[in-house]
Amino acid sequence: MQQQSNINHIKSISQLARVLRLPAPPHPLITLVDYNHVPIETFPKGQKISLDFYKISFKPTFTGHIKYGQGYYDFEEGGLAFLKPKQIVFSPKETESYEGIALYFHPDFIRTYPLGKTINQYGFFSYDVSEALFLSAKEKEIIANLFATIANELSSNIDHFSQDVLVSQLELLLNYSNRFYNRQFITRKAINHDIITSLDKLLDDYFEEENTLKNGLPSVKYISTELKLSQRYLSDMLSSLTGLNTQQYIQNVIIEKAKEKLSTTNLSVSEIAYELGFEHSQSFSKLFKTKTNVSPLEFRHSFN
Repeated sequence: MQQQSNINHIKSISQLARVLRLPAPPHPLITLVDYNHVPIETFPKGQKISLDFYKISFKPTFTGHIKYGQGYYDFEEGGLAFLKPKQIVFSPKETESYEGIALYFHPDFIRTYPLGKTINQYGFFSYDVSEALFLSAKEKEIIANLFATIANELSSNIDHFSQDVLVSQLELLLNYSNRFYNRQFITRKAINHDIITSLDKLLDDYFEEENTLKNGLPSVKYISTELKLSQRYLSDMLSSLTGLNTQQYIQNVIIEKAKEKLSTTNLSVSEIAYELGFEHSQSFSKLFKTKTNVSPLEFRHSFN
């Protein structure tokens, strides 16, 4: 394992196998690791790790609350977590964190397939580990069967059809994960609505404390950092519940603030734009008209 800037950088599936003291994988670009078969003393603990490939972790039976990387798993019935290449993660200090199965595959494995172009559409690869997919018993059964099918294919002799079959199985796994995440956004409404409540308060405080005068418009990065969520997870969760991504949600709040100022104050359009954090009043006017179909002045005149 190569170390640069205190980061253990694992470049290949074969290198990963050596680190975990496992036999060389049958296929150099994809492997399935059952951590029950890996000696505990081989696990890297408390280190920064970067992989040059994707990882899908499946914990089918684990129950508990453990630290993983900078976040936590909190599975009642097991679950899935996803990592994309080049993400920096902290390996857990607890050996229990390594329970379950992990599927690793290199981008080159899917590069010549349509999945190579569409994999970025699966937003959960950009979620934090703490935003893992919680699985119901039925969902867990489906995922377990898919992992078993992939394991069976990997243990078979490689032929001209092996990669086609594995890529199709991988895509099916990702599509099911997409479906289950969408279900999770809906079934965990209480938690997610608490997040939206916190988001609304955060934006209200941002404008009330006149942060716009110093920092400009609230950004997606700022909001997600304050809420301790990944940008992609927050956006996907909001889209599922409100039909708006984070940027659109922020813009709608800005428009409501603008309407309030236009209808209750004598501030000019330029002054309102400045108070809301816009560098140029033209940008404010353009956004306002895009969202309301009228200009700021037309909106103000409608109250006279």
